[in-house]
Amino acid sequence: MKIVLDTNCFLAILPKKSAYRPIFDAYRKGIFELIISTEILSEYSEIFAEKMTPEIADNLAELILKQHNTVKIEVYFHWGLITQDYDDNKFIDAAIASNADFFVTSDGHFKILKSIPFPKVKVISLGEFLVILNKTNSPF
Repeated sequence: MKIVLDTNCFLAILPKKSAYRPIFDAYRKGIFELIISTEILSEYSEIFAEKMTPEIADNLAELILKQHNTVKIEVYFHWGLITQDYDDNKFIDAAIASNADFFVTSDGHFKILKSIPFPKVKVISLGEFLVILNKTNSPF
């Protein structure tokens, strides 16, 4: 299973006491593939640096790059489907380019994708993704 993970959702899966921590644990165990592009990794790194100590932010970015189930892709076409926050198109473009199963986000302005017939991007919440992981009977 391949996913693109919105930055705020990545932050939400990190705390050990988070209800969504099993998603991070499943990622570490290789249960799913995390799709990133250079632009996505840059945003992750920037936001991590704002929210954490520089050392923790650097370690997390390094972990993402070294994780065997991280798939770094190149995006060659920009669809421009998100007009409310054009910068967020990097996530959708990566999802389309990689044929990701899901884009996981809690950001409401991605709801517009439900009304766009092509290219189809399946947008789900962290809670929905957690349910999907639980259904796969993965030991995480």
